[in-house]
Amino acid sequence: MVRFFINRPIVAMVISILMVIIGLVAMVQLPIALYPNIAPPEILLTARYPGADAVTLEQSVATPIEQQMSGVDKMLYMYSLNQAAGSQMQ
Repeated sequence: MVRFFINRPIVAMVISILMVIIGLVAMVQLPIALYPNIAPPEILLTARYPGADAVTLEQSVATPIEQQMSGVDKMLYMYSLNQAAGSQMQ
């Protein structure tokens, strides 16, 4: 069988090109649902409290929001940043 393709390189090339074309057609027709999720969903929440310091923001804004967000299904992690300008949760 190997000798057949050695003696007929054009046949080997045509078969190779056909395999590549069939693979490309199959890839284009692959439904999006079958692609893996690359990045987890992300929620970014920004809250502003003019005139408040970081401690006040944490106690009156960030902590209640974090408690409510902790019930979200399939949440991997939560990150919170409190500054004088506002609070950010991710």
